[in-house]
Amino acid sequence: IKDDRPGNAALILRVSDSRIGPDAWSGYEIAMSVHDQALSISRHNNDWRLLKSVPVSITAGRWHHVRVDLAGPTLSITMDNQQIPSLVFTDPNPILTGGVGLRSWNTEASFRNLTISTPQGKIEDTLMQPDPTANSMEISGMWEGVHTGDAGALYTWDSDHPFNTAYSQKIQYMGGTGTVGIANRGLNRWGISVHAGHTYAGRLYLRGQGVSGDVTVALQNADGTQTYARERLTSIGGDWKRHDFKLHASGADPNARFAVWIDRPGVLWIDQVTLMPTGPELFHNLPIRSDIASAMVTQGLTFLRYGGSMVNAPTYRWKQMIGDPDLRPQDNGLWYPQSTNGFGIIEFVQFCEAAHIEPAFAVNIEETPQDMADLVDYLNGSIHTEWGRRRATDGHPKPYHVRTIEIGNEEVLGGGANADYLHYLERFKLLSDAIHAHDPQLQLVIAAWWRPDQPACKQIVQELNGKAALWDVHVDADGLHDGANVERILTQMKELFQQWSPGTMLKACIFEENGGRHDLQRALGHAYILNVTRRMGDFVRMDCPANCLQPWKQNDNGWDQGQVFFTPDRVWEMPPFYAQLMAADTALPLRVESMVSGEERDLDVTATRDQAGNTLVLSVVNLSGMSRSVSIKIEGFAAVSSHAERWTLSGDLNAVNSLAEPERIRSVKSAIENASAHFDTDFAPYSYTIFRLKRSAGAH
Repeated sequence: IKDDRPGNAALILRVSDSRIGPDAWSGYEIAMSVHDQALSISRHNNDWRLLKSVPVSITAGRWHHVRVDLAGPTLSITMDNQQIPSLVFTDPNPILTGGVGLRSWNTEASFRNLTISTPQGKIEDTLMQPDPTANSMEISGMWEGVHTGDAGALYTWDSDHPFNTAYSQKIQYMGGTGTVGIANRGLNRWGISVHAGHTYAGRLYLRGQGVSGDVTVALQNADGTQTYARERLTSIGGDWKRHDFKLHASGADPNARFAVWIDRPGVLWIDQVTLMPTGPELFHNLPIRSDIASAMVTQGLTFLRYGGSMVNAPTYRWKQMIGDPDLRPQDNGLWYPQSTNGFGIIEFVQFCEAAHIEPAFAVNIEETPQDMADLVDYLNGSIHTEWGRRRATDGHPKPYHVRTIEIGNEEVLGGGANADYLHYLERFKLLSDAIHAHDPQLQLVIAAWWRPDQPACKQIVQELNGKAALWDVHVDADGLHDGANVERILTQMKELFQQWSPGTMLKACIFEENGGRHDLQRALGHAYILNVTRRMGDFVRMDCPANCLQPWKQNDNGWDQGQVFFTPDRVWEMPPFYAQLMAADTALPLRVESMVSGEERDLDVTATRDQAGNTLVLSVVNLSGMSRSVSIKIEGFAAVSSHAERWTLSGDLNAVNSLAEPERIRSVKSAIENASAHFDTDFAPYSYTIFRLKRSAGAH
């Protein structure tokens, strides 16, 4: 392992169902961490769960030998040829078959000399890689080389004098006739959607050596045999220069590509390429697809959180996310080796402003107090402050009026020591003092992993009373009955807050309901948790399911849990979207008492009303695979109108909405004409149902 940054290198065993994404697989992970000085065994099932961890001595830059002996449910791990295993674990619910692989997480690691011994024989692989200098086709990962005729080309991923990045793409025309260049077909080559008659605006940075002709940029079909639009760029010199262009498409193609080429001898370097639609295809002229943004607005979102593990990258800093996106400094990202923050905190806040959604975002805990004070001025300060003027220079004179900032993300998640919690506490206090000195009204959110048996959690509650407004707790939401565990966690959390710091105003929020599903089961799990958080009154201020967006069949983060899915030319909604939409359409501010009697224990019910007491909403989740016939009795809400509204979401638990069937599972609204203070109704198997009842006209 190269250094001591947070992360690990691992041997993964009994692996199955592996797909793109860090947690998109099943099996065991045997991991070493220099940062934690630990050896651990974890289990993945489209998620991550630590099974056991032990302290060991691991040195950065030194080879370590790891041996794992598998005997049925028992795994024994031996480090550096020791006589006694460093870690032994017997899994009560073992995975017994599967493949072998290698994995690194948030760290740079090398592997060599893999040996697999079985009763059938031995497999050995030195894992030695070929010499990269022998490769004449070094092309940036999302691009591919293209050529016509017999023109020869040499491609180099060049680190010599790139433009504001670690590498630029170098193309050498080696002779012959025709064209040589590169082409991009979008995310993981899934195609770029082009509409006839539409204009696409782009820019890129070029420099050349001996380029005798122009550079052509074009929109083409996937194999380059048809061109929909092209433009020639001139004046290619030895220094980097920005070239802007517009391409007016003559044809429609959901699977197009963007290409750049030269047709004469010379050397061309390319960097920082951007291509976007224009006009109504952009949401309020922001760098966001209008159809995706409109789906989020339609869902009725009132709050959106921007965060996650990317925040924990050591170089994640807000000042690297402002100004010209092309000139933002590159940093070492968490998910990819390089990140340029083309879309960062400020773009997120701008989107929320345009969509009328309240934003919250997370910052790295190692930001300096001064930088956090500057952030507050940039977001909310007067233009008479230094950073308020910078905001105005960047095109936004008015303050953004941000109200919520989270300090960190899932800090001490890996089961860190008390000292790690105390370090987080110290950083929070430093940053909160700097933030509140410039805006006392900002709500700050604690991101330390909630562990009530960890002594430092009590200390955090006590010392951050008055500094923090909320503690972010992340929960599981895939299971039908995960809501019951969430209710236990939140109830205990509320009690401990008051026990540890009597009279504290500290509340809770859920910024991530997590899992690996986007089917009806996940929708019902989310609906159950929504009921739970309503029952907690104002102790739980926000509840955010993750993730909001997901590209169809291209997800690269392992959490297969999006609500709004999209392709290059389509947007549609998954079942959890409709659960959220139902709740948004019927939200009322005051909770009233509700209870279920008899044998209907699989029904979870929450009731709310408006301030005037004229409207009552019943939210009911049927967690059973059986239809339920029940009687609803309403007290204290006299003269119920016979006309009421009902929304229902139901179907097969594993059902999802696909590109071919985008509305297979969706909520259905209907009218009820026999409502009263006591009426009978049915709940479909595995369903989420909401009733909206009103008082009769003139009733008091």
